[in-house]
Amino acid sequence: MIDAPMIDTMLWVLLFAQIALGGFDTLYHHELTLRLAWQPGQATELGLHAVRNLIYAIVFLVLGWSEPQGGYAAALLALLLVELGITLWDFVEEDRTRLLPASERVTHTLLTLNYGVILALLLPDLWARTALPTALPILFHGLPSILFAIAALGVTLSGLRDLAAARRAPRLVEPDAAALAEALPTRCRILVTGGTGFVGRRLVAALAGAGHEVIVLTRDPARGATLPRPVRIVTSLDAIDRAERLDAIVNLAGESIAGGLWTCRRRAAIRASRIETTRALATLAHRLAVPPAVLVSASAIGVYGDRGEALLDETSPAGTGFCGEICAAWEAEADRMAAAGVRIVRLRIGLVLAAAGGLLGNLLLPFEFGMGGRIGSGRQWMSWIHRDDLVRLIAFAIATPTLEGAVNAAAPNPVRNADFTRALGHALGRPTVLPLPAAPLRALLGDFADELFLASQRVLPVRAVFEGFRFRHPRIEGALAAITGAVRPAAAATPSRPFAALRRLH
Repeated sequence: MIDAPMIDTMLWVLLFAQIALGGFDTLYHHELTLRLAWQPGQATELGLHAVRNLIYAIVFLVLGWSEPQGGYAAALLALLLVELGITLWDFVEEDRTRLLPASERVTHTLLTLNYGVILALLLPDLWARTALPTALPILFHGLPSILFAIAALGVTLSGLRDLAAARRAPRLVEPDAAALAEALPTRCRILVTGGTGFVGRRLVAALAGAGHEVIVLTRDPARGATLPRPVRIVTSLDAIDRAERLDAIVNLAGESIAGGLWTCRRRAAIRASRIETTRALATLAHRLAVPPAVLVSASAIGVYGDRGEALLDETSPAGTGFCGEICAAWEAEADRMAAAGVRIVRLRIGLVLAAAGGLLGNLLLPFEFGMGGRIGSGRQWMSWIHRDDLVRLIAFAIATPTLEGAVNAAAPNPVRNADFTRALGHALGRPTVLPLPAAPLRALLGDFADELFLASQRVLPVRAVFEGFRFRHPRIEGALAAITGAVRPAAAATPSRPFAALRRLH
């Protein structure tokens, strides 16, 4: 006869610590940081996570609401040992397929140590209970039972989601990066700033994969070391000798505009990160014995400001607001390099779409859980571009000597926010019925909300199209289907006739 309760105060504390650490690991690392459910090639890891979470759901319910005996105790013991085996397999799979950040390794270490102590305390008593008559008495432990039920529900939802993501993972196959640089016919030496970022990483993979010599300027050599090889990493432009020959410079460096609220300090950092890097590149161009042939420098469609229903091409005047001011100053700094005989291409980049980051990367999680909806009225225009088309356009700009000045890097079919919302919901197979009203956004975020979420910019890529560039993802439905691995036909959004609009503009 066993009179003592199976779980004492210390074990409750350890179990709750395991739940908290596991929740942090899932939310912070797998969802917010790595977006693991949207990474190609992670089907096995996602499947392991799914099975482990479903095991946890059973364990939490049994421990929180009963004290198993006999066959039930033996079954629970077997589940705990199976979970241990899955965790060890998961560690091997993670090390095989991806580079774990330091914080994730620390979290995994704490989870392993804590789980070891839990097993050391729980298994002897559980083993003793296997000798008792088989029974599963229901017991209510108060608050711990309620918390364990909530945890069981959470890991069940997470497990089912990971199962669905594991099935989807084989469809998340990105095209060969090297093919994105096909516009460059001969081997080039190209300096890339911002090469470890959301767009830069894909660009570097394309250029290096196509056999070009790539030099990446980065402040973080550790992140540079994770770039596809072969690349040369420099932490200062002084490392580039005066006699070196650069065929092109691609300037993507800059603090993320959407990375936080626009405090005075952050506004200064956003401005300095763009202006100072671009100014340093101009100094480099004048220092080199032979200046590069072309600078492709990032700007953004934010230069146009909030323009309502107006059709915007590269001749449209700049708008007002913080984004307009920053982009205008950034472009003016890039133009200084023209004095060294460099062709300047100022890419005014729209909302870049890919699962790995940017706007879409942040929307996938809430939309996948059915919490998506239009922003404000939903009538504001969104000008967007698939990340692979942006990489192709950068290569096209380098290779096309007649292309210079402002170039709109946006797909030829801008969409209203409501149409974008519907298309994303359809690609994910989820409803989009939770709108985000403008008033609370403005009250909470001020001009940050007005310029990034509510501004309307109906931008057309006139220069790129007229120079012969062709988009592989001209429509939002096809772009989102490719990114999300959608298997169902995309729903049609509001028809758009961009080339008729181009004819009206010219």
